[in-house]
Amino acid sequence: MNTPVSRRRLMKAASASMLLGATPLLRAQDAVRHFDPRPSDWRTFDVVTRVALADPAGPSTVWLPVPSLDTPWQRTQDISWTSSGGEVRIATDGDTGAKVLVARFDAAAAQPVVALTTRVQTRNRGVDWAARDTSATDPADLRRWVRPSALITTDGIVRKVALQITDGATTDREKVQRIYDWVIVSTYREPKVRGCGVGDIRTMLETGNLAGKCADINALFVGLCRAAGVPARDIYGVRLVPSAFGYRELGGNPASLKGAQHCRAEVHLKGHGWVAMDPADVTKVMRQETPEWIKDAGHPVVAPVRRALFGGWEGNWMGYNGAADVALPGAKQGKLGFFMYPQAETAAGALDPYAPDAFTYQITAREIAA
Repeated sequence: MNTPVSRRRLMKAASASMLLGATPLLRAQDAVRHFDPRPSDWRTFDVVTRVALADPAGPSTVWLPVPSLDTPWQRTQDISWTSSGGEVRIATDGDTGAKVLVARFDAAAAQPVVALTTRVQTRNRGVDWAARDTSATDPADLRRWVRPSALITTDGIVRKVALQITDGATTDREKVQRIYDWVIVSTYREPKVRGCGVGDIRTMLETGNLAGKCADINALFVGLCRAAGVPARDIYGVRLVPSAFGYRELGGNPASLKGAQHCRAEVHLKGHGWVAMDPADVTKVMRQETPEWIKDAGHPVVAPVRRALFGGWEGNWMGYNGAADVALPGAKQGKLGFFMYPQAETAAGALDPYAPDAFTYQITAREIAA
């Protein structure tokens, strides 16, 4: 088995800033891009998730994630729903605070249908590294975000790798920068992974298979930060509209957001508060933005995204929650590692949330003019 943090990988991460200065020969499809989502005005969206169970085979239950965030970059204005009967309510997971719409239908329901509409406001984020955030953060809340979850562990090989990467770092920001760079140059996007991935970071490191999608790559980033003593968390959500900066892979088609689920990350840094991060989207741009896989993290198509997503993100995305190990009310299945996909159970068992056309569900978004 290969050691997950080889000397080669550490050297690549240490020289990451040098890569940004490189200027490889460009082809037509690799024209220099601009990606700079600075803090902006609020945008308003109506987001609709509609589930229609074609063959419920007896009683059925649907669980839908409801935005649970009230932050400087997202706020919820209204929540409503319609259904073809049944019992529908909003519940809150007691351990994580994640909100969930629960719709229960009895065996007489020919085709259970429920549609959740959420009006949310979002905006771009970007940290001002020269400014100081003097607002107080509850120490108990910060302690929560250095603790492990079932999938994002912080001991054993995770801690070993985190300490290797951050050896000699003197500040939390330097630790996070090293981890961010290491994740970008050591992991890679694997389009064949179902959904957003599993997020089992211990297995990733033990096997040396560092391929995955956002729930894998950003979970690894979060776990390494926690293991290094820096509060960090994933935020699970969905892309709503195309990117304003022309990056095809960093946006969604509002008419059909099936498969647009995406998790982002945050770290808490003294003097700056919660700071946006998204190394997984950097690896997505490298693998899928152009016809050919870009393997140079300093490539002009990649560099603007890599720079901006250390401290910022674009407000064309809605977060649901930062919850892990979620117990859905009344579900037969065990706890979910994360909750950003519709879930349902019938008498035949749990439906596959990664197969929206068989489930069936659809997600759409509509921007409301100011």
